[in-house]
Amino acid sequence: MLRRIITFFIVIFLILPVLIVIPVSFSSAQYLTFPPPGFSLKWYQKFFEDPEWLLATFTSFKIGILTTIASLIFGTLAAIGLCKSNFKGKNLVQEIFLFPQVMPVIIIAIAIFSFESRIKLVGTTTGLVVAHTVLAIPVVITTIMARLKGIDGNLEYASTSLGAGRMRTFFCIILPNIKSSVISAGLFAFITSFDELIVSLFIAGPTVVTLPKRMWQDIRTQIQPTIAAISTMLILAVIIVMTVSAILSTPRKDKTVSLESREGN
Repeated sequence: MLRRIITFFIVIFLILPVLIVIPVSFSSAQYLTFPPPGFSLKWYQKFFEDPEWLLATFTSFKIGILTTIASLIFGTLAAIGLCKSNFKGKNLVQEIFLFPQVMPVIIIAIAIFSFESRIKLVGTTTGLVVAHTVLAIPVVITTIMARLKGIDGNLEYASTSLGAGRMRTFFCIILPNIKSSVISAGLFAFITSFDELIVSLFIAGPTVVTLPKRMWQDIRTQIQPTIAAISTMLILAVIIVMTVSAILSTPRKDKTVSLESREGN
């Protein structure tokens, strides 16, 4: 009972500052205040009627989608290589792939800025996609590797021994078994890109403005409940992503693709 009480208060301590943002977003005041003096939807309306906010949101969506595609391709291949291969220095290679997860983001931002400034990618959408992909790949690798380790290796051996090539084995055996993990990894990669600020401040330059960067600029000059409205929508998006990921990661009896289901192929 004591452990449950302590856990409850820890959870409340962690999520209470986030939950306060939600009622503030419906405030009728002209500034951030809690509790709000009245109910109003004008700050949501202001967001959807402001072309600068919408442009920043569209830019973040575009960069997030491109980052998701790139990180899924490279991250999935890396995860398969790390799980299915045994070579000298494998642990070192895996640690290098996961390095961006433990390194402070500010150091990664400085390193990427130094690299991209030499090849003139700073201030471009391509430069931001490359930078965000570096941050998203470890998330993809971690998510997919967790699923790959649970797949019976005999499925692949049986497939190749019956004449299927590597590509057909991948699309008919491996991919169907890791499909849910790939979707979850893609969602997490998108959120990682969409929510990234520090790297965007270094790489975006004055021409490319993402939603987090636009929020940061707005906070520096004026603090209005519009920020709270946007934050509430982002909180809702993260909750949806976490819920979908939890549903997809729930074990199912029919989740593993059997050899019998592939006999016709």
